[in-house]
Amino acid sequence: MSLPLIGTLKLRGRLTLYVTLLAVAPLIISTWVGANTTRQMMQDQVHEMLRIEAEGLKDLVEASLVERETSVRSWAEDSLVREALLTGSYEQSDAVLSRLQLRYTTFTGLVLFTESGRAVSASTPALRDSFLGQDEAVRNAPWFKAAQEGHFTSATLTQEDPVFGMQVLHLAAPVMESRGGRRLGVLLAAYDWGQVGEVVKAALERARSRKNESFALEVRTASGTLLFDSRGQDAWHVPNAVAAEAINGPEIADVGDGWRFVALSDPEEVYATVNKLRAGTLVGVLAVVVLAALAAFLLARGITLPIARLNRVVRRIVQEGDLTQKLEVRSKDEVGELAESFIQMVDNLRETTESLQRGTRVLTETVAELTRAAEQQESNITRQAAALQQTQVTAQEIKQTSMVAAERAGAVLQVASRAEELGRGGALALTESMSGIQTLRDQVDEMADQIGRLNERAQRIGGITQTVKGLADRSNMLALNAAIEAVRSGEHGKGFAIVAKEIRTLANQSIQSTAQVGDLLEDITQAILKTVELSEQGQVRMEAGLAQARTSGDSMRALSTIVQDNMNAVRQIANAVSQQNAGIAEIFNAMTDLSTMMHDTMVGLQASQRVTEALREVATQMQQVARSYRV
Repeated sequence: MSLPLIGTLKLRGRLTLYVTLLAVAPLIISTWVGANTTRQMMQDQVHEMLRIEAEGLKDLVEASLVERETSVRSWAEDSLVREALLTGSYEQSDAVLSRLQLRYTTFTGLVLFTESGRAVSASTPALRDSFLGQDEAVRNAPWFKAAQEGHFTSATLTQEDPVFGMQVLHLAAPVMESRGGRRLGVLLAAYDWGQVGEVVKAALERARSRKNESFALEVRTASGTLLFDSRGQDAWHVPNAVAAEAINGPEIADVGDGWRFVALSDPEEVYATVNKLRAGTLVGVLAVVVLAALAAFLLARGITLPIARLNRVVRRIVQEGDLTQKLEVRSKDEVGELAESFIQMVDNLRETTESLQRGTRVLTETVAELTRAAEQQESNITRQAAALQQTQVTAQEIKQTSMVAAERAGAVLQVASRAEELGRGGALALTESMSGIQTLRDQVDEMADQIGRLNERAQRIGGITQTVKGLADRSNMLALNAAIEAVRSGEHGKGFAIVAKEIRTLANQSIQSTAQVGDLLEDITQAILKTVELSEQGQVRMEAGLAQARTSGDSMRALSTIVQDNMNAVRQIANAVSQQNAGIAEIFNAMTDLSTMMHDTMVGLQASQRVTEALREVATQMQQVARSYRV
């Protein structure tokens, strides 16, 4: 049952359900755990029993195979059998094989073969004759090849042997020469595989005594091929059969190493007792559930009847508002205590309703008086707000006019400041110009002095040039005299004449260079004199310009003083206008604050009106609530 469906049940149904669950749930859980535990124990017992039967079958078959293999090997070592193969006389070997078959009835026949696969001796002549002409088939048989290699094989056990006409286990052992160890032939002992049924008969009888008719035993190869089934042709096949198996291990070497011995049963038959027990338990649990549900219903009915009566009284109070009705209490349990508490609550509610009705009348009258006072106060504040709004508009206009005056005073102040800066800049520039002119005058005076000194040095160079010219003339004369003396000297004076000629040439060049230097000095002197004249004229003009600059400087200083005085006056005017603007702004802010306060007062008054209206509504509602009960 889902939780929403449980929520739709009444108290009686929920109590019945909960009590039933509390009573039955532990029983169901314990029964379920016990049934599962019992089934698990039964499964463990069945599996253990099947495992024991499989192990027993494995041990029996393994012991039987080991015994048969040992017997076959001992028969292959018989001296008469060896002698028969050596001499080719087989009367004695036929007698030996016939006697062995009579003693060991589990073998269907014994045959002696040569190395070429020819049957030469057998337990019966008919058996020997049945192998005539099959030498090649014998040589290719798996059991024959295994015997030549010295071991046994069960490869041919999965099919019926055509010679013996049944399923046999070919146990073949080599016949060896006693001294040389040479292989003489192969002895075959055909073990009747149907004898396994005799081996498992005891296990099947034990299962029948336990009423387990479906018990069966199987023998399979390692690959799963079926070798033996105790059920025979009427084998039943159950997909979920209960089975246990044992594997023939290599601990004891035999032909059945790796075989799987399986014991199995039908689960319906094995677990029939458990299923019957489970069915009986289920019936008992259902009976307990029915009894627990009936007891829970009676218990819930006894609990919910007083609550139902109390519910009817409560519903009448809610629907009709009748607080005059009485409730009878008949029980002394928790439900009776709840009913007494409810009666007391109704009495208290009656007294509360009477007090509420009296209070609502007083509250209604008080709200009416508050409404009249609020309306009168709203009318007065409305008139004050209109006058304040007109005053605020006037203050706004004054503030705008003051702001315009302040802006214009600021503009004049900026212009005066610019004029003051220009005056200061002009005076500074004039002062710098006068300093530059004075510096230029000093440089011109110094240049005049330098030109004078240059003229003097040029005159000195002219004197030096005249001296050099005189020396050149004298050298020329001396060279001429030397040339004359050289001519007089004849051959001895030719070298001296050449030297005198060169000296004369140099003297002539010096005279020409001196003349050129003199011309250049004359030109330089004239240029210097012209420069001196121009310097003197520039100096005179510079003196005149310097005088005019001094006059302009004095005028500029006077103008700067006037601008400074105007600047101070404008600054005072601007400060006065700024102070006036600040005062007007404070007046406007005060008007704005006053307007804000008036607005807040209006909002508060409106809130008071809303509260009064809400109180009126609450009073009305309280009056309606108080009137909804009869006291």
